[in-house]
Parts: sequence; structure tokens; C-alpha cells
Amino acid sequence: MIPDQERPVPSSGADKFDDERYPAYTMGRAADMLGVTQGFLRSLDEAGLITPQRSAGGHRRYSRYQLRLAARVRELVDQGTAVDAACRIVTLEDQLHEAQRLNAELRAGD
Repeated sequence: MIPDQERPVPSSGADKFDDERYPAYTMGRAADMLGVTQGFLRSLDEAGLITPQRSAGGHRRYSRYQLRLAARVRELVDQGTAVDAACRIVTLEDQLHEAQRLNAELRAGD
């Protein structure tokens, strides 16, 4: 660590419960929650939609945010959309949502 840099403030364990990006779910648990196979989750990783973090042992760990994206892809796939197309749709929806959030934030600052 560079001596002049501030050290990050350690967070309490309770903060992780509120962090939607904290990788709290194993692949098996995530698949069970979504009603999909582990292979489906791996295909979303391969498509570049979600990149799960890895535990020290190399196991995939998913956040609530990633599970929401995966659930939306599953909805589209269940309606007959190809996985690659569903991933693109979800990416665009997510980008639009973020742009709308930033726009509203900027307007509120006026």
C-alpha cells in the first residue's frame, strides 16, 4: 500500500446485507432461487452478461443485482427469446434504467 493513501474503512458484516452487489449466493443456491440450471448461469457468464466473483476456492458467487439480471433473462428465454438476444435486451434495459436514474438525479440538483 502507498503510505499516503487512506485505508478503506472496514464495513461491518451487517452492511453486506444491504449491499445488492455483495456476492452472497453460491451457484447452486442462485440456480435454486431462480429455478434454472447451473449451466444456464454459466451461459450468462459466457455471454458476458454477468461475471460472478470467485471465492478463495474458485467457486462462483452471485450478488442480488446479478440474480435480478439473470431472472429477467430467464423471463425472456421462457417467452422464446434466444439467450444471446435476451442478454442484449437485459443489458440495454439496465443501461436505460441507469441513464434515467442519473438524469433524475441531475434534474433534482437544478
